[in-house]
Amino acid sequence: MPSPAAAMESLICSFIPQARRDHQLKQELALQCSDILSSHIGQTRESDIGLLADLIKRQLAQTRADAASSLQFTNLLSRLLEQPVLSRKHDSLLFLYTLASSSLRTPSTVPSFLPSLAPASRARTTSAASPAIDSTIMVGITGKTNAQILHEYRTKTRKLHMPESIILRDTLYLLQGISGKYVRFSGSSGETPGQQLVFVDPSSNSIATPTKELIHRLAEMGHLFMLVDRFVRDREGRSGVGMIEQSLCHHLQSQLTEYYRLIAVLESQLSAAGDFKSVDSGDIRAEESGLTLRRLDVWINDWRLRMRMMSVCVEAARDTHGGSLVNLIHSYTENGDPFVRQFTDQLLEEVSMPFFATLQKWLFSGDLYDPYNEFFVAIHSSLIHIQHTHPSSVSGGDLAGDGGSGLAIDNDEALGDKDGGLRMWETKYEFRSGMLPAFVGEEFGRKIFSTGRSLNFIRYSCHDSDWVATREKLSNTNGNKTLQYSDISGLERSIDTAYKIASQRLFDIFFEKFRLLDHLRAIKHYLLLGHGDFTDQLMDALGPSLSRPANTLYRHNLTATLEAAVRSSNAQNDPPDILRRLDAEMLEYTHGEIGWDVFTLVYKVDAPLDTVLDPDSMVKYLKLFNHLWKMKRIEMTLTKGWMRSGSGTKVFIHLPELEQEWHQLRLTVAEMIHFIRQMEAYSQLEVIDCSWKELVDFINKKEGDLDALIHAHRSYLDRLVKKMLMLSNKPGREEVVLHQVREAFLTILQFRDAMDHFYNLCLSESSHRDNERDHLRGVFTGPNQRSSSTEQLHRSLEQCRAYGLTFREKVQNIVHGLQSHTDLDCRFLGIRLSFSDFEGYHKPKRELQKS
Repeated sequence: MPSPAAAMESLICSFIPQARRDHQLKQELALQCSDILSSHIGQTRESDIGLLADLIKRQLAQTRADAASSLQFTNLLSRLLEQPVLSRKHDSLLFLYTLASSSLRTPSTVPSFLPSLAPASRARTTSAASPAIDSTIMVGITGKTNAQILHEYRTKTRKLHMPESIILRDTLYLLQGISGKYVRFSGSSGETPGQQLVFVDPSSNSIATPTKELIHRLAEMGHLFMLVDRFVRDREGRSGVGMIEQSLCHHLQSQLTEYYRLIAVLESQLSAAGDFKSVDSGDIRAEESGLTLRRLDVWINDWRLRMRMMSVCVEAARDTHGGSLVNLIHSYTENGDPFVRQFTDQLLEEVSMPFFATLQKWLFSGDLYDPYNEFFVAIHSSLIHIQHTHPSSVSGGDLAGDGGSGLAIDNDEALGDKDGGLRMWETKYEFRSGMLPAFVGEEFGRKIFSTGRSLNFIRYSCHDSDWVATREKLSNTNGNKTLQYSDISGLERSIDTAYKIASQRLFDIFFEKFRLLDHLRAIKHYLLLGHGDFTDQLMDALGPSLSRPANTLYRHNLTATLEAAVRSSNAQNDPPDILRRLDAEMLEYTHGEIGWDVFTLVYKVDAPLDTVLDPDSMVKYLKLFNHLWKMKRIEMTLTKGWMRSGSGTKVFIHLPELEQEWHQLRLTVAEMIHFIRQMEAYSQLEVIDCSWKELVDFINKKEGDLDALIHAHRSYLDRLVKKMLMLSNKPGREEVVLHQVREAFLTILQFRDAMDHFYNLCLSESSHRDNERDHLRGVFTGPNQRSSSTEQLHRSLEQCRAYGLTFREKVQNIVHGLQSHTDLDCRFLGIRLSFSDFEGYHKPKRELQKS
């Protein structure tokens, strides 16, 4: 087993490789280690507890007026000595005594925003007793403290540590992002400082590793300070910076100003110790100033968190702006740390002020002031200066200078832009969800968007004379208070109230001032053929003209006929403003088309009615009119054919061998009439009237905004188009049933022409037979010339039969298509249409299944 001296030399060589080659160094180190081991550090401390206990009792007597504390301490000490759990009892007691002594030296008067910093005079006074006590403890035991022994060793080896006062001066520079003499940021002059620290150690001094780690921790403040300061200065010198970013910079600058005040107080406390001497003098005492690196670390801990939060906001603000920046800062409020949440709330309160200023102007007046495009509502660049002028009363006057219906013939220019109102409402403003702050929410954001847009529309498109009163009513909703982030509940109440007021006012304008419901009812009466007598009068008057080729028709003749139909029906009682919008036009036609194929009625609307009755909607109305007009034409044709075949065959035609054939033709006509009547009843009652009731119910409720009204009207119109035209949801088969119905319409017209031709042939044959019988009786009634033959009669009859069979096949295909239709009403229509086959209806069920 090696001797203690040999073991010590082996330990020294393992820790200090230089001692392996330098024998003198090894001897010196061994001697110093022996001194240390022979001192009180390596000996038992149990004998020193009595002296330490006396010092503690003395301190208790000075700080406590009663004697109970000393007695209590003696009791606790005796119990401590009896417990075998704690091995180093003297060291633990010494640590507690030293800790209590240091707490007594803490200054009590500090600035409100800064931890306590004692002035130099007080630091000397308060620390006058504790060093004496400490030295009494340490020196009274062995004559030298550990710090003195270590200092002697470093002096002897010339490895002195740099005084903390000098490092404090450089550290205060680092807190401001400035490089010091012995500690500096990486990067040469003129460059942006880096994120690394460079320590410059003098030849005679060095900075201890724990001190370097502490300086690294403190230098983080300088790095964060440079990031925030550089961001603020960059935004100050840049043009086009948004108002929200300007508010952020203003708040950050105010925080940096407070930080400057902190640095100034710290420097004053450091300078209060007097003039500093050189580093080599070694006699500077940092304790005299009351400022140490560890105290500095504690005092700036609050600001470290602030700087970190500000740096995070700065980094995020480089790629975001406007409402998205507010939204980003708001996301930091969802934090469990009260300090972070409070700091973020304060920051958001300042930064969101421009946002709430823009919001208040938009919400209560409908004006958008957003020069830097930061709000979640954006205006279309091409529509900024558009303000629609409400068209004055259209000068159409009386028709043809006569005080009749007031129908205008040419009023395109008077009615203004066709899609102006719709452009103003749908495309002038855009909702940008990416700019919407999270504390507002999607639902309230949509209400804000709708409220401001409604007010702007009322002001510039509807030219409401009560606009000022409406704005005053809106301004009183929040009690003339300014909207702000700290009152989110008040903001929500203001949004709800303003939304209801603006939407209600816009509804009133549309239905009271511009009488939208009257225009919708007029479209239902005229374009959807709701005025039965007007439709009959118009069809009877236009029938002969529309049977001619389309290129022989003239628009002024059509409008004159339209005026006559209005005057001869109940339509003449409608208001002049309704009738002046009704007009007759011809669609584009091709060679071979007749007037029935190209005629249409139009109903012209102007702004702001075209916001609801937009051009696309009017095109759909024209499609519906074309479909209903064809059905009405088929009904009129079949009605005339039924009257002719029913009365003419009994009165004028005396052909007994064809009576059964005419009976079958009349049955076919009855099937066709049943088919077309069912189609009309389905369109008018189940589609138009039911859909109209839903639309009127929505209008009477007056809920929602103009978007809801537009949506309700479009839903009403889409329901009409889908059900009336029997459109399917199956891809590729949307209009299959519609094509079959139109083919059935064409077959009916062909059958009607064939039946008229057969009727004329039968009438001619009957007249010829009457003349023959007159000649046999000797009565001369005129020339007896036969214009038809039996072969022509049979050929015409076969043609009628063929068209009848074709019609039945078409109806069966329609019924089959409706049975599998996606719409329930269309399937019920197929059930009713199946009864049009009167022969098949009376067949047994099994025969129907076989067929």
